[in-house]
Amino acid sequence: MPANLRAAHPSVVALDAHFGDAILGHELVAGDEHVVFIAPDRSFEILQWLREDPDQNYNYLSDVTAVDYGGGRPIQVVYQLFSIPYRRHLRLKAELPLDGLEIESIVPIWQSANWLEREVWDMFGVTFRNHPDPRRILMPEGYQEGHPLRKDFPLRGRFSRAEQTRRALSQDPEDYYVPSEMGAGRTPQLVPWQEFAGGRAPMSTQTDPSVEEPRKS
Repeated sequence: MPANLRAAHPSVVALDAHFGDAILGHELVAGDEHVVFIAPDRSFEILQWLREDPDQNYNYLSDVTAVDYGGGRPIQVVYQLFSIPYRRHLRLKAELPLDGLEIESIVPIWQSANWLEREVWDMFGVTFRNHPDPRRILMPEGYQEGHPLRKDFPLRGRFSRAEQTRRALSQDPEDYYVPSEMGAGRTPQLVPWQEFAGGRAPMSTQTDPSVEEPRKS
């Protein structure tokens, strides 16, 4: 990469100077998107520095996602950062081998990483160490077919359609979270259901005398 392109982004230069061998590479994509490859075992330290150093101040985490290129290649964990004061974008990538899909959680740095990291775990199988609430977020908690966005995931799933149907029908339809109880460490409440207008509707968990309860059909 020509020096002038590297120098065009002050954070890339600063990362090189501050972390040395932990900065594994740098590339420019789409004309002006700077991507820095970092050592996975230094990811928390690097990202925390980008958040807290006053000359960087990446105070907004736009996204945490992952990329699987298949063919046995490493899975890339991708961090998209933005500094509001400096109006500066930066993308970081940490490559994880398929037999070592684990990296430190950055929830202590940006709370918004909580659900984003859960999605990466759910879809790609990357474990985030010290995550406060490590569970699926898109697939059912009891989903046993793996991680659907992996390149080795079969198009129709790992189970037969008959087995998928059997498992779906065996799930309890009352296992719904109450929004106020979705926080980390809280026990989700089962919402009772009742027949209403030819179908099923959740019953209120609180009694409000001003609201007429749905009539059973």
